[in-house]
Amino acid sequence: MHDTNLLQLITDDFAPAQQLLELLKTESLALHGRDMPQLEDILAQKQALIILLEQHGRKRSEILASLNLPASRAGLEQFAAHSSIGDQLLTQSDALTQLLADCQAANELNGRSIQVQQATTANQLKILNGGEPPALYDARGSTSMLAKPRALSQA
Repeated sequence: MHDTNLLQLITDDFAPAQQLLELLKTESLALHGRDMPQLEDILAQKQALIILLEQHGRKRSEILASLNLPASRAGLEQFAAHSSIGDQLLTQSDALTQLLADCQAANELNGRSIQVQQATTANQLKILNGGEPPALYDARGSTSMLAKPRALSQA
């Protein structure tokens, strides 16, 4: 009984995990295009999918814990060893784990893209607000500060 429930929970997570991966790919494009309304929509959808995946993950962990097994791959292997559908459980679990790892990699890539955009925006704001003067090369090849910069609003 527990084995079919566990398999069903794993199988049920494939669709939301795949949707999450597609959203992360769409988010990457929206980040590059700086499409804020689309990014807000994607964020709301991502949060709903993540909540669903976390709930299913908790249920899977609870099933293993109720059988006094660790909520880990080792616990699943112990459980699968005594189940008639053990091989299917492990295969589906591995496939879901890989899909979630792909989601995590895409999310990390999007995070790096956000950091680059934040640094670029901060640099542009510093220029607009008259921050540090740019260091330019003089005739001798060393850097020199030419003139005191003024904020763009004062130029």
